Amino acid sequence: MYGPAWTGPPYNLPVVAKPALTADEATPAVSGTTPRVAPGVAEDIRSTRPAVLSRSALRLSLRRAASIGSLVFLDLSGLALGLYVALVLRWLYYQHTALWGVPWKAETKWLPFLILITLLVFWRNGLYAEREFRGGLGRIVSSLVLVTVLTLAFGLGTGYPFHTFGLAPTALVIITALIGLFRASYDVVTKDVLRLTGARRRAVLVGKGEHVAQLHRVLGVGRSGIDYAFAGAIAPDSDGVGLPVLGWLDELPAVLARTPVDELIVTDSDFEERDLLEIVEHAHRRGVKVRVAPKTTELLTQRAEYVPGQGVPLFELRPPAFAAAQWAAKRAFDILIGATIVVVGLPVWVAIAAAVKLTSGGSIFYRDRRVGLGEREFGMLKFRTMYADAAERQAALEAANEAHGPLFKIKNDPRVTPVGRVLRKYSLDEVPQVLNVLRGEMSLVGPRPLPVRDYVQLEPWHRKRYLVLPGMTGLWQVSGRIELSFDDLVRLDFYYLENWSIWLDITILAKTLPAVLARRGAY
Repeated sequence: MYGPAWTGPPYNLPVVAKPALTADEATPAVSGTTPRVAPGVAEDIRSTRPAVLSRSALRLSLRRAASIGSLVFLDLSGLALGLYVALVLRWLYYQHTALWGVPWKAETKWLPFLILITLLVFWRNGLYAEREFRGGLGRIVSSLVLVTVLTLAFGLGTGYPFHTFGLAPTALVIITALIGLFRASYDVVTKDVLRLTGARRRAVLVGKGEHVAQLHRVLGVGRSGIDYAFAGAIAPDSDGVGLPVLGWLDELPAVLARTPVDELIVTDSDFEERDLLEIVEHAHRRGVKVRVAPKTTELLTQRAEYVPGQGVPLFELRPPAFAAAQWAAKRAFDILIGATIVVVGLPVWVAIAAAVKLTSGGSIFYRDRRVGLGEREFGMLKFRTMYADAAERQAALEAANEAHGPLFKIKNDPRVTPVGRVLRKYSLDEVPQVLNVLRGEMSLVGPRPLPVRDYVQLEPWHRKRYLVLPGMTGLWQVSGRIELSFDDLVRLDFYYLENWSIWLDITILAKTLPAVLARRGAY
């Protein structure tokens, strides 16, 4: 799919040389006469080679098979090694001598069953899907928890004599750590290999003017470790597009015939249903994927349920899942992790507090007025990173604002102290917000709370984000941060609201640290 471009005719369609029209043939047929047809070979489209048998599709299938095989090998290696280490630890705990062959005998009793269950659960949970759809650490944890529960249930149901139940949680922790480490290493290595081999997603954007330019900017240079190669845009004219215009919708078949394309990425707001159907039909005939950038309201259909028995298809929008047991689990998770951060990080807190006190000329903590749950104000805690008179100086700096929409950000803000720059670079100034989490004013993961100055500039449709507790981190922080426009950031909040789970929270937390260390958009 991402290899060298194929310049031959697509799907082995016969190349027919169309003779020049005679004077009679060039004359439009008049009413009541039979129009002349240029001679050539007519062929039923169903007789051509299927898209799945095209060269690009076959290359992709081979690459997918190699990827799945590698992941299965890594997962089973982590499973076998983790189970063995857990058995060795149990043996050492009870026997006090290391007989390395004894744990292996115990492992061979369970390993075949565990392999089968693990592969089935991982496959069902999408852990062998394409790179961009593959679950992260949160989904690995949830899958292995399910494997553990199924294994214990099977053992108890068959009367297996468990000598201790401590082996299950020990093995779960070790196997999770190993598989997570193996998969993270795999992702790093394969991303480097893809870049070195010049793998590219050959994409064409479809839409009008500024919508195409915005889509181009938001997509960035790549996705899931594979860089984009934008061939151009399908647009009515070049005004505001920012890419070479290859033609408009009536020229799409010809563009796809002469241009190597892997994906068409469409701005849905620019087209009627009929236009979208034609775009999809032309693309699929050429074996090209179609990706649609949805409008904000379409994110609601992520939790739509079909209602049968109507004259037209209806979809009922279910309420979000922030209720009852799931909310209790999230709150318990916040308290447990928040308390751990406070206790473990106390020496670092003391060192930062001393540095702030010596350089900022003000208090150690800064209580920033933010808007949180139910559009109520609260004081969000931070380590002070600015001089004491920073608030009074902001009005004079409004013209230098570099952020989009209501946000206020300046890359080289003169109000920031030298220590504050270091704290901001690595987001250490945000750490005291765990105190807000413990007080119930914030959550570890959720929409970021905005200052009052930014909140008053919001549009009404933005304010759905205030139906839940704000978070210390969220999809903003792991999806490009300040490089995205404010509307794009709000759409990420909406996606989080509609798809929340405790495992999504764990995945976002796991991705936050690499995003902070990479300092993407932090200033």
